Amino acid sequence: MLRFVIVFSILLVARSWAESPRPNILFVITDDQSFDALAVVQREQGERGRFPWLETPNLDRLAAEGVRFRNAFVVNSLCSPSRAVNLTGRYNHLNGIASNFRPFPAENVTQATLLRDAGYTTAYIGKWHMGGQRERPGFDYHATYVAHGRYRDAPFLVEGEKTATVGWVDDVATDYAIDFLRRQSGESKPWLMMLGYKTPHQPWEPPARTRDLYAGEKAGKPINHESLPPYFAREPRSTDGNSKTWNDLDYFRCVTAMDDSFGRVRDALEESGQAKQTVVIFTSDNGMYLGAHGTGDKRSAYDESLRVPFIVRDPRLAESTHGRVVDEMVLNLDLVPAVLELAGVAGPAELQGRSWVPLLTRIVPDWRESWFYEYFTEAQRMTRVPDVTAVRTTGAKLIKYPGFPEWTELFDLKRDPYERLNLYGTAAAAELQAELEAEHERLADELEFHEPASVDRPEDWGQPGSLAGDVSKR
Repeated sequence: MLRFVIVFSILLVARSWAESPRPNILFVITDDQSFDALAVVQREQGERGRFPWLETPNLDRLAAEGVRFRNAFVVNSLCSPSRAVNLTGRYNHLNGIASNFRPFPAENVTQATLLRDAGYTTAYIGKWHMGGQRERPGFDYHATYVAHGRYRDAPFLVEGEKTATVGWVDDVATDYAIDFLRRQSGESKPWLMMLGYKTPHQPWEPPARTRDLYAGEKAGKPINHESLPPYFAREPRSTDGNSKTWNDLDYFRCVTAMDDSFGRVRDALEESGQAKQTVVIFTSDNGMYLGAHGTGDKRSAYDESLRVPFIVRDPRLAESTHGRVVDEMVLNLDLVPAVLELAGVAGPAELQGRSWVPLLTRIVPDWRESWFYEYFTEAQRMTRVPDVTAVRTTGAKLIKYPGFPEWTELFDLKRDPYERLNLYGTAAAAELQAELEAEHERLADELEFHEPASVDRPEDWGQPGSLAGDVSKR
């Protein structure tokens, strides 16, 4: 009987989608938001929650009305590279963005170019990054700022024209987003809007309305705070002074203020009459350590860096899916194929992800059980994380540092979810190690992994003692 109900529900959803017009798509992406920097996740974690006082009522509402993915990851935990994956559905060694300093190649095929060709109006608002790039390839309209901008009174580029603004940057981006929504009301063409919030990237400068919020509160110390990455012994600057950022309440004040802004966008959708035709997707460009593994950075391959919040609300789904929680591993690589499926647009063969749309309503038996991670050391003053490749499965992880084989790490995530005990080279983990070594090699070959030309290396790269390591061992 249960099987019949599930199948019948799936058929109803498929019929509903087939009979409904192509949906609008609102994609919202924050910057450096930890997967658990959501009140709904803090409540779910119970005693394990590090900041149970965090308030995100609008995102909680989105989760209650939509589907929340517990195990969403990025394949490169850095701002511009992650955003490029979201746009292209391809790994960074192939899409032309392997650092924070390159302009996004205008010739790239993206979800925006594909949807625009299919009759969508496309808009990008807020944080774009991609070095100091001023163009927004693939978008009909844009109101953005250059690089990281600033939290207060940030100059925006509106259709390429520098425009002065007054106020907190994510409030300003929200105003532009609402203006775009209102102008689309009554239009016959569907639209894609990508809205990038600066929050909660450093320096954390919350607006006046949340400046005193959480006074007297204190976030819990990470259980793996003392479990330092192996490269710290060589590059202590990798901590970039942020190993105790879990105590900085301004990070959370920015998150709550951003939640306010997001709530205004949701309200505007409803007021304009477009909420019932709009799929809302919320995520972040990467995670954040917030003191885990003794750092406040990201980039490297522990889960706090790779894991991001991910929520999807499709108004065409039945109420039985509201509040659904999915445990399958999804990647930012999957965004483009999923958006294209939602819009009924065929995707090019070179896409490397897989649409998560089926997971919105059901368990998919043959879903992925492993995936490949890459990061390339770039010319950053504040941090010196070495090159990293990794394979993560549903229950284990192998992390490699090209040029430094002695740093290799192996974790049994089922027994050690906080990645504190390195099992690499131990007799007890020999079988697991062999399996993950083989999977790492298989995925690297399948993805044609290589060091791309689009990475910007430190000035001392390749010199003795640099993070290039032993080139013969790379």
